[in-house]
Amino acid sequence: MSVRRHLTDIRPLRSSRSFREIWGASVLNGFAGQIAAVAALAQVWELTHSAIWTGAIGLAQGIPLLLLGAVGGSLADRLDRRTIVVVSTLAQALTALGLTVQASIGNTSPLVVLVILAIGSAAGALGSPARRTLPVRLLPRNQVTAGLALQNLAFQASMLVGPAIGGLLVAIALPAGYAAQMLMMPFALIAALRLPALLPDRAPGTKVEPGGWTFPLRRPVLRGALLTDLATMTLSMPIAIFPMVDELRFDGDPRTLGLFLTAIGAGGIVAGLVSGLVAQLPRPGLVQLVCSACWGIALVGFAFASHAAIALLALAVAGAADTVGVVTRGSLVQLVTPDAFRGRVSALDHVIGVAGPEVGNLRGGILAAALGAPAALAVGGLSAVAAVALIGLSHRELRRYEPGAGLPLCRTEPAH
Repeated sequence: MSVRRHLTDIRPLRSSRSFREIWGASVLNGFAGQIAAVAALAQVWELTHSAIWTGAIGLAQGIPLLLLGAVGGSLADRLDRRTIVVVSTLAQALTALGLTVQASIGNTSPLVVLVILAIGSAAGALGSPARRTLPVRLLPRNQVTAGLALQNLAFQASMLVGPAIGGLLVAIALPAGYAAQMLMMPFALIAALRLPALLPDRAPGTKVEPGGWTFPLRRPVLRGALLTDLATMTLSMPIAIFPMVDELRFDGDPRTLGLFLTAIGAGGIVAGLVSGLVAQLPRPGLVQLVCSACWGIALVGFAFASHAAIALLALAVAGAADTVGVVTRGSLVQLVTPDAFRGRVSALDHVIGVAGPEVGNLRGGILAAALGAPAALAVGGLSAVAAVALIGLSHRELRRYEPGAGLPLCRTEPAH
């Protein structure tokens, strides 16, 4: 078997012009978004010198995601998804312009920054469910996993490089950090405008079923996949505990703290570079379960690592496991869900992905304050493994699901 088949699978970039353009635009905007995030953090801190205000950035962006994600899912199952993506992208472009303008004219109110960020987050929440359905509508069935892997690889790369570039630009001039995103948004808008029509795929005259929100509960494969992600993140998300670990084990060195996050991203990129192998794995549900268990075990290893190199290696393993699990779950969710329900299920998947880590970080911080960082990490990791094992044992359909047995897809664009 050729080694090349195990490396990053770029067939989606060759087979669909629309996917290629949307992916390219998302790469540019991913980096620009990370740069703008650094600019927002730096500006709010400069205006307030308050950790409460900088923490409010997450609140301003998180609340619209949670409140409007369901609305976006319903819209995606009723309207042309191309139209939704175009309108939401245009709204985000206007918020990027607004951030650049307020920084350029010397705005001194942190509330202005938070309001604009909240508007941009609301636009993203309304458009995200429709956008998440694009790979499965634009690609052949056997390339959906590879397409999602390419998207995840781009995200991991932006997480690694974007903040560093953002720091450099903001050090030169604050508006430059926002301007980077503003200048990249036209590429996303053009790519969205060039999409084919993407009406929900259902029989003529068929109404959107109100039971669509309960559809995942009626499908053991979907229920198991979503529960696995929710349990893993809420029980073991470790980010909030990182500063305490750094202080306890590594003398509070900020460089080590930064490397903790970098290690997770690096592991994710390594996993993304062998996405060809991931796409060939026959049972994505079983792969997700195994990867979620590996995530928990790796965090237990990190909990008791006394040497920085071992700690970073454990986090890299966790990052790789998380990336493979995210890609396989995303592929499974999109392939199992009929297109008439895909917007709402994508919205539910998105909300779990947003809320799960936040709840997990809150849980981790409280537990670490009570038990100490190592015990909190170990308890979280072992709890996640136990929950994953229970879900796997009670969801035989998830363990045995193979994409070839799923529902047929309706392609809307010929291969190019």
